[in-house]
Amino acid sequence: MSGNSVSLDDAPLNGFHLRVAAYTTGGMFCDGYILGIVGYALTQLTPVMHLNAVWNGLIGASALIGIFFGSLVFGWVTDRLGRQVVYMADLVFFILGSVLQFFVANAVELFILRLIMGFAVGADYALGPALLAEFVPRKQRGPILASLNAVWTVGYVVSMIIGYGLQGAGPGAWRWMLASSAVPAIIVLLLRLGTPESPRWLIRKGRVDEARRIVKKYIGENVDIHDLLQEKPVSSNYKKLFSKRWRSRTAFSGLFWLCQVVPYFAIFTFVPQILKSLNMTDPFVGSLVLNIFLLIGAVVGVVIMNKLSRRFFTIWSFVVMGASLLILGIWPSVVGLVITCFAVFAFVVSAAGNLETVYPAELFPTDVRASGVGVSAAISRVGAAAGTFALPVAISAFGLGPTMLIGAAILFIGMFISMKWAPETRTLSLAHASLEAEQATSFDSQMSS
Repeated sequence: MSGNSVSLDDAPLNGFHLRVAAYTTGGMFCDGYILGIVGYALTQLTPVMHLNAVWNGLIGASALIGIFFGSLVFGWVTDRLGRQVVYMADLVFFILGSVLQFFVANAVELFILRLIMGFAVGADYALGPALLAEFVPRKQRGPILASLNAVWTVGYVVSMIIGYGLQGAGPGAWRWMLASSAVPAIIVLLLRLGTPESPRWLIRKGRVDEARRIVKKYIGENVDIHDLLQEKPVSSNYKKLFSKRWRSRTAFSGLFWLCQVVPYFAIFTFVPQILKSLNMTDPFVGSLVLNIFLLIGAVVGVVIMNKLSRRFFTIWSFVVMGASLLILGIWPSVVGLVITCFAVFAFVVSAAGNLETVYPAELFPTDVRASGVGVSAAISRVGAAAGTFALPVAISAFGLGPTMLIGAAILFIGMFISMKWAPETRTLSLAHASLEAEQATSFDSQMSS
């Protein structure tokens, strides 16, 4: 490498990096919108389609079930066929699924459609963090990857506002709510046209000249890929994620994410109904307050992502979230305390949720990065779908307090998992961050000395 050359990890941030970040976070906006809009649609769907608690939970969880399969399948597809193909295809599914939801005639049709849409969302979950991590410099990697979750939260909150605004559109308002997700998906699809393939992926596939041209054109003439050429071309292999050297990282990546999202999706999918059960005169006001805390937490999480170690942030966020649901579970009938605990939970879960798009992308090497992120997302969706399905049933059977205590227990389990397995990756290059556990630990010690 010549004296004035820089590596891909240390290249200066430029307009291309910011455009790729914007286009990729746009997909996450669509993901959040698609998953969030169903909460308000269900408030109208339930009486119109005469849904019982089981069907209410199934439709709420349908997209999450789809994400499980989509993350697994498209993580592997993305590592095998490239980032660019999936980058475009998932948005086509968003658009078609959104439009078709307008015409559903029964709960079964809606369940199937949202299952398919969840499949596409799962592709975006596996692809987005992997693609961005492979393009952006290490100094900005944490905040930019964290912005994926932050913009996801914006999409989730915007869907709530749109859902509330469309409530007065008549008995078929829920159709317009669900179909409205086509609008942001069309915009993002048009913006993504022409995005190049990941040079790291191309190098791992032996397409070095193509990778070099992309780097020179989009990243900079003085950016050298010599350090990346030391990695031998290799095919993606799912088995690697579960080998002795990698299985603890795979387990941590999926389980910390699972423990975060189980109470998150369960609570916020049904928060309008939860607040209504507390006899609030206007549940929308309570929902709006909680969603404002979600937005603030998402922004704060981006700001502090590079100021705290990944390990510290993960462990202590579980402590605070678990404590808030524990208090809520002990005193579930004090409305002011309930709102306060929900607000604290919303703020912290949103800030810590940014780790879901940062940590997994840093833990795995290029040949299985999208697969690793996909497996992690799939593991998390098992919990998210189960929690979303079970919450209305649990509240109906046991009440709000015991249900929140179960959520607190899950969060404390996440804390213990993180204490045992969470590595530190904040200051490392992407190559060093994704080394085997023993090597990464040794490198971390050198970095801190």
